[in-house]
Amino acid sequence: MKTPGLKTLSIVGAAVLFSQAAVAGTWSLGASALGIVNPYRGYDNKIYPVPLVSYEGDDFYFKSLTAGYYLWKDDKNKFSLTATYIPFVFDPDDSDDHQMKNLNKRRGTLMSGLAYSHNEDWGTLRATFSGDVLNNSNGLVADAAYLYPIHQDNWALIPGFGVMWNSSNQNDYYYGVSKDESRRSGMSSYSADDSFNPYAELSARYNFTKDWQAFFTGRYIRLADEVKDSPMVDKSYTAVVWTGVTYTF
Repeated sequence: MKTPGLKTLSIVGAAVLFSQAAVAGTWSLGASALGIVNPYRGYDNKIYPVPLVSYEGDDFYFKSLTAGYYLWKDDKNKFSLTATYIPFVFDPDDSDDHQMKNLNKRRGTLMSGLAYSHNEDWGTLRATFSGDVLNNSNGLVADAAYLYPIHQDNWALIPGFGVMWNSSNQNDYYYGVSKDESRRSGMSSYSADDSFNPYAELSARYNFTKDWQAFFTGRYIRLADEVKDSPMVDKSYTAVVWTGVTYTF
């Protein structure tokens, strides 16, 4: 199996951003596997081996390819500046569809913005807003979610649901088909509008010891019509499953 290098790590950066299973210790190292259901035509589901590195301090945190600086942090609230390399990538060479092979490559990009979370006994509210700073998509993305952590002595279960908004630039870069691409591929040209994509997620954590931990995170995203109507897409959903073991020190 081909190892995708930076592409794989960028996927992990996005996974860590939504994961509530990440270790909150000073430093942690680990190994994991990441499974992806891709919505593009002719794309197989992918499983990648992924190394993990994370750090969290009073003012600064780093989780794979996500970094942040806290503007405000107390027992109930966290508000930070963030930068994350995200994996919304399309490589025509990875598609088995002959029309898709004639489209342009879509690259991952660095998204920077703000993240906020609020914790109460009744659950956690989480929100992020970020924009492309590498001028690949020139898009904006916002995310809002509610999670309900269930904690026991050595394990935790965190179900949640939310909605993600993608701007028209974001959707058009990753799912639009230009007139030039349409002439080359025979696909209909397509220009995507902004969209709201609802999702459900589940995180789980089990502590073998004080230092060793296993985790699982999964997210199922229902794609909006603005994405599903693209001739590049043949699914009504996408999903990510991530699981592994970490050591905190």
